[in-house]
Amino acid sequence: MNNSDRLNKKALLPLIMTVPVVFACVWFLLADEPRGEAITKAASTPATTSEQPEPGITEAPLAVGEDTPIPYQTPDSLGDQPFASSLAGTNIDGNLRADANGELIVDLETRDFFDYFLNTIGEVSAEQALDQIRTLAQQSLPESAAREAMALLNRYLAYKDASLALGNQGLDPARQHDPAYQLEMLKGALADMKQLRRRMFSADTHEAFFRLEEAYGDYTLATLDIQQRTDLSAEAKNTLAEWHRQQLPEVIRRTETRMIEESGDHRARQQALSDADSPSEAGRRLRELGVDDAQAREVVAYMEEREQFDSQYQQFQQALASLDNSGLAEEDRTTQENRLLKQHFDTEQTRTWARLRVLESQSP
Repeated sequence: MNNSDRLNKKALLPLIMTVPVVFACVWFLLADEPRGEAITKAASTPATTSEQPEPGITEAPLAVGEDTPIPYQTPDSLGDQPFASSLAGTNIDGNLRADANGELIVDLETRDFFDYFLNTIGEVSAEQALDQIRTLAQQSLPESAAREAMALLNRYLAYKDASLALGNQGLDPARQHDPAYQLEMLKGALADMKQLRRRMFSADTHEAFFRLEEAYGDYTLATLDIQQRTDLSAEAKNTLAEWHRQQLPEVIRRTETRMIEESGDHRARQQALSDADSPSEAGRRLRELGVDDAQAREVVAYMEEREQFDSQYQQFQQALASLDNSGLAEEDRTTQENRLLKQHFDTEQTRTWARLRVLESQSP
């Protein structure tokens, strides 16, 4: 995974998962919205709050250049036999790092590192997961930085508990399907979450852990609000949404723009396939939309294969109807059906397609 991919790996999902009470609202409201993986590891502008740093935590610079040597860092992998089977074949997401002064470097990599291990709880005990973090911190960092990391982990665990408690509120059943009410609840829940984070973390840690996620959340709420406006034309809505998109931090804006473009391309290609009268015409339309020749040929080949299957299935269906009227016992009928499958379809894949279509036709 290259650095750009790692920077663009977190989207609205972490934001949703921190607010369980409004998950359904977000899904409903965002169902037709193009959303990409946009929460990143860059953080540059400190937040302004009166919070003091966590006890025992000395904040290190949030941004460390790629060329800056890092004297202390946890390993990239747990090896061939990680403590949780779900982690097999993966690299550790994030890391713990310390600078030359032995101070912990707090950035989004720190949060990723914590979550990589905490997400195994349930598969393994909480004690096992936490022990892995503690062991790697003590083995890889100076003693003072390891202590800072564990103090920050304790604060992060307390935050997770508090965020779950914050989500233990319900929607008004009479209004839960009202988009305006859903948006109102979402705004309130995310505002409460921001307040909780600022209360529980120092300004620098809040900035490092949540700035980009919250920027994307604010953008999402703004665009949803715009879409619900009845006093704006479609053009005005698009203009205002684009204005809000331009306010996003660059790395999120770049990913969001790319995903919107890809979503538009995807819709255009699906429409081209729906409008085409034949596989060859579908290939021509795709090439006109910029699809490279090799991919277009693959689509054409697949559509031709499906056309051939449809023709074969019609013949199979006629033979099956005759079988249904033959009065055979169930066991004999199954034997004859398998014979017809092999007679009409020459590959296991097409026979599987046929079986699935038969099941679909039998569904009520």
